[in-house]
Amino acid sequence: MDSEIAEIIAFIQGIPPFDQLPEDKIKLVVKLINICYIKQHQKLPPSQCENNSLFIVRKGALAYYDTEDELVGKYGEGDICTVFCQDNEQVEISVITEEDTLAYCISYPQLHDVVFHYPAVINFFQHSSEQRLNSKMSQVNEDAILASSLMNTDISQFYHTPVATISQQTSIQQAAIDMTELGFSCLVVTTNDTTRLPVGIVTDKDLRQRCIAKGLDFSLPVSDIMTKEMLTIEAGSRAYDALMLMTAKRIHHLPVMENNRLLAMVTITDLMNHESQNAVNLTHIIRKATSVEELIQVSALLPKLQIRMAKLGTTADHVGKSISAITSAFTIRLIELAEKTLGSAPVSYAWLAAGSQAREEQFAHSDQDNALIISDDVKPEHDQWFIELARFVSDGLAKCGFIYCPGDIMATNKQWRQPQKVWHKYFADWVDTPSPQALLNSSVFFDLTTVHGDESLLNDVRKRLLQKTKGNTLFLAHLSKNALLNRPPLGFFRDFVLIKDGENKRVLDLKHNGIAPIVDLARIYALSEGIQATNTIERLKQVAGTPALTKASAANLIDAYEFLSLLRMEHQAKKLVANIAPDNFLAPKDISKLEREHLKDAFKVIKTLQDARQSSY
Repeated sequence: MDSEIAEIIAFIQGIPPFDQLPEDKIKLVVKLINICYIKQHQKLPPSQCENNSLFIVRKGALAYYDTEDELVGKYGEGDICTVFCQDNEQVEISVITEEDTLAYCISYPQLHDVVFHYPAVINFFQHSSEQRLNSKMSQVNEDAILASSLMNTDISQFYHTPVATISQQTSIQQAAIDMTELGFSCLVVTTNDTTRLPVGIVTDKDLRQRCIAKGLDFSLPVSDIMTKEMLTIEAGSRAYDALMLMTAKRIHHLPVMENNRLLAMVTITDLMNHESQNAVNLTHIIRKATSVEELIQVSALLPKLQIRMAKLGTTADHVGKSISAITSAFTIRLIELAEKTLGSAPVSYAWLAAGSQAREEQFAHSDQDNALIISDDVKPEHDQWFIELARFVSDGLAKCGFIYCPGDIMATNKQWRQPQKVWHKYFADWVDTPSPQALLNSSVFFDLTTVHGDESLLNDVRKRLLQKTKGNTLFLAHLSKNALLNRPPLGFFRDFVLIKDGENKRVLDLKHNGIAPIVDLARIYALSEGIQATNTIERLKQVAGTPALTKASAANLIDAYEFLSLLRMEHQAKKLVANIAPDNFLAPKDISKLEREHLKDAFKVIKTLQDARQSSY
């Protein structure tokens, strides 16, 4: 093979979506390439290429302008320009070389014939970045609906290996000794020969009922008390099938077989513990807890819940709502335990959650963000009761893994433990005098929800707040300017701008440079339209089609938010599995090439909406 052709093949194979094609198809694609040398400031397509063509930048740079001659983006080495492949006839768009450029031009009709049996590849070419991101998230949401607990979980997620065995001629006493030393409640009994084939199982129950209760000699062989007709299940079976089999037959241990050989052991406790690690059951357990110590034990299950939900393909939105609900359950139970010690509240109050918990977007063991609104009937002598309540609940949350807020946004801080009239003044001052600190406070406290207590206290404050923010162009301009400080880490040539130094070198900050900008935009849109919702996706849904945001832009932002949250959730789950503290720093090399393209698409959506916001104010 000619070395130049081989080099082109290697180059094409490394670019999504071509990396999804087999080598024989790649070779056919390469045969279609028309190598173009295009001088600076020339408009595409060049004369030697068809109008309906795809361009791959080998060297140089392209600039893409929309119908209003606004710069949409740029293409650098390895980027694919597909704007001429899409079905919609955008005759007014233009793509111009920023510098002398070497590009591979491919006739799209001919390329389509080559990749006809690869719909994912065709969709990549025919769809815009927003459409590709939407397609990805639609698939994720469909998969999440289909994934349901044990129903679609392989038994390999639960079984233990290797299996503890004992020869059928070994004494009953030795079997009991082995089980005690190993800490196991059963042993698989095997033949004496070299095949060691399983012939039965002996359990704690067998020792009690078939030996001790009947006064058998402990020196008899264990085969005398074992269950001979041992039920088994094949490797690769669903966990649900194992649970149903054990429930129907009233057994607690089920050997797993593979090619007639003993592979592993699964217990009903393993499966039931798995099922208990869902939000509903955890919340129920939390409500029954009688002490902080019991709550601490339950809190250890939160990371496991996040891992399990990530493995099941649950959407990040579902995970966030589940974890937030559980955090609220911890908080409510701690308040109830506090009131048992302190007595009833002297006046009505509302315990508030702020930040990600208020937006129902929290992941396992985030830091605390809380506050208290107290009735205006409060008297100075009542202050000690609320001080002790705040201390008990915040300390309890910290013991359960929800660390103290680094910025001291907690009810233990007197500034955030105030009567309703003070909160009214807070919000009025922040809107009327949007200083940098006021804008920072706004980004936290405009996302509030009542966890426990008198909901009307917060509802009244929010109602008056929205009356002040709706249509308040001056305040929204300040809030927008502040929000636009967080930019997506995407360079002009669609390459990632990574953190250059420090502990998190060569990574992306998914939270602050990806998720937070969308949260900020959604909050601004909601405030401008007087919408009460706090959840980011719900805000975007409710604001869609209003003067603040078109339906198409809202849908694009939701897709970007869900994809970034999904990457963050999966990244954190991997950290938790490895017993490493979860963070938000993702190295692009740790995800697939296609996911990197989707990530660029998500950042592009954010940048587009941020630019539009900047133009508005």
